Amino acid sequence: MNQKPVTNNLFDQYPEWVGMPEFVQEKVAPFKEIIVRFETEKDFKDFQELMDQKITVATKSIWHPFKSHWGLDRKIYKDES
Repeated sequence: MNQKPVTNNLFDQYPEWVGMPEFVQEKVAPFKEIIVRFETEKDFKDFQELMDQKITVATKSIWHPFKSHWGLDRKIYKDES
């Protein structure tokens, strides 16, 4: 039986990755982060309007001014076949 050796690096198993340059994405840290607390739901809604951004009870963070977490454009790939 002819088996490939098991490696710790997933990409070592695929020849198309051989010779590819390493990709390192620098994480951009914000200048300042703050915690904002709201006493009432109305206060929360007022803040949403002031920020002019979609903010829900599940929202954990936003950028001000608005900055998409998708980058400049959200790319959608379609199969043209």
